[in-house]
Amino acid sequence: MCLILLAWRTHPRYPVVFGGNRDEAYERPSAAAGFWNDVPNIYGGRDLEHGGTWLALTRSGRFAAVTNYRDGQGSKTAAPRSRGDLTADFLSGTAEPLPYLESIAPQGAGYGGYTLIVGDLRGLCSFSNRAPTIQELAPGVHGLSNHLLDTPWPKVSRGKERLTALLAEEETELVNGLFRILADRGAAPDAELPNSGVGLQRERELSPAFIAGERYGTRASTVMLVSGGGQALFVERRFGAGGAPLGETSQRLTFQPRATLPPGKAAGQAV
Repeated sequence: MCLILLAWRTHPRYPVVFGGNRDEAYERPSAAAGFWNDVPNIYGGRDLEHGGTWLALTRSGRFAAVTNYRDGQGSKTAAPRSRGDLTADFLSGTAEPLPYLESIAPQGAGYGGYTLIVGDLRGLCSFSNRAPTIQELAPGVHGLSNHLLDTPWPKVSRGKERLTALLAEEETELVNGLFRILADRGAAPDAELPNSGVGLQRERELSPAFIAGERYGTRASTVMLVSGGGQALFVERRFGAGGAPLGETSQRLTFQPRATLPPGKAAGQAV
């Protein structure tokens, strides 16, 4: 993914409020969100080139998402393993978020630059192989693009502000509002653009939340709501070249075994 907006334990009903855009070359083969045939516990999209995923969750309440780290020419350096393996490995395993990240941290050189978010209703953690430490996320609104968590790139800062304004809403407006944020094609002013090593023109092209290029752009926008009682709503909208709509998939899940918040946290209502 190339934009993640996440409210963690801040909404009165949903401990996890997630919106994200996956930006990728249109020619790269991928599957729409669904249950995986070979790992039916996992629900999400799938990269058909390497078999991993940019975002998915499991019937047991685990979820994971990854973005690449943009550092100019270094982003194009071949690496032995796909970043999508990191999410798939967490989802198919049983390790808690923090121990999982501790186990993969020494293997950072085996992947291109990435920032990974893994969690469940008990904890949420992030790690980048371009940063020295693992981060346990505090309750609040977080954002991520092609850098480190909460780096204030324009679309991250703007997205966090707009998500914060939605956090009193119920399901329908929350979903619709998140999709409006993810659909924003407005470019950032030059003075606010980061310098990630790709040149000014490319920085302009990549600055909107939704990228509508001819060969590269936003392939999927996804909204995920997870309630404290152990239910989730996962909605994916897919796009082709120029931002042309290709379809939508919506799925409700009830976690098995039932995932609940730790003691002291109020359980949410059903999604």
